[in-house]
Amino acid sequence: MIDTNAQFDIALKMCRDLFVKKLHDYGAAWRIMRTTSITDQIFIKANRIRSLEIKKESKVGEGILPEFIGIVNYGIIGLIQLLKGHAETEDMTAEEAIEIYDSLVAETKALMIAKNHDYDEAWRSMRVNSYTDLILMKILRTKQIEDNDGETLVSEGIDANYKDMINYSVFAIIKLTEK
Repeated sequence: MIDTNAQFDIALKMCRDLFVKKLHDYGAAWRIMRTTSITDQIFIKANRIRSLEIKKESKVGEGILPEFIGIVNYGIIGLIQLLKGHAETEDMTAEEAIEIYDSLVAETKALMIAKNHDYDEAWRSMRVNSYTDLILMKILRTKQIEDNDGETLVSEGIDANYKDMINYSVFAIIKLTEK
């Protein structure tokens, strides 16, 4: 039997490992980014995925898997920025960033578990390009909420959209790495 929790953990370990390595190389330089810039960075990655899915060719030699990993990590960075606000300097140690990263991943995984229960693992029957389209839609929704200064009448906020983008990306990573 397929264990979604275990697959989710394996996919997130790939993302976390890259996050930790980049944190070593660059520090928490991303702390200066406002959430609108993070949303745009996620857009760039999702748009590139869609472009590669349509063109079926990469001129820079990188496939879509690293882009989904990037969406996960930028989604977590976005959640950190929502939690802490942006900074004027790199004001976070690697240890603090990793601790917050792990906490937000746990929250995001809990959301996946709840939704996966209710939707009865429907994601397994979906195509990877559907995750791409859903992420792009979530980005457009997030941009609209940001343009409305974070105010919504009946909709979930920016954090919920980031979590959904992360979860769709993890599903894509699982599908792309399944044997």
